[in-house]
Amino acid sequence: MADRLANFNRSVTNKGMRLLSGRVPPLATVLHQGRRSGREYRTPVLSFGTDSGVVIALTYGPDRDWVRNIESAGQCRIEQRGRTRSFTSPSILGREEGLALMPFWIRPVVSLWVDDFLVLESISAPDRA
Repeated sequence: MADRLANFNRSVTNKGMRLLSGRVPPLATVLHQGRRSGREYRTPVLSFGTDSGVVIALTYGPDRDWVRNIESAGQCRIEQRGRTRSFTSPSILGREEGLALMPFWIRPVVSLWVDDFLVLESISAPDRA
């Protein structure tokens, strides 16, 4: 079921989300390079700041191409609030560790369906998008 929903969202929902992601928090756009194609991809996500970077709720789990692309490259860029930042050191966290990094107000909602989280370390100050 998760794969079918992910495919539907990639084909339909993400097109609409791309209009808002990167502009309306907590939506953000992850810019990552395909590990085989070399092509740049843009993936809308839920991203929240941490003391040293960001945590992203992996709503469809860690076995998604965009997550593998980031793990393979070891880096990505994220557009949020009209700015682009570079990140490195991707790490997958489980439910308890990931939820602990999320803002307290979103934890009850995210905990209903998210079991995995991607943590990235910031390597640059915000740039103008």
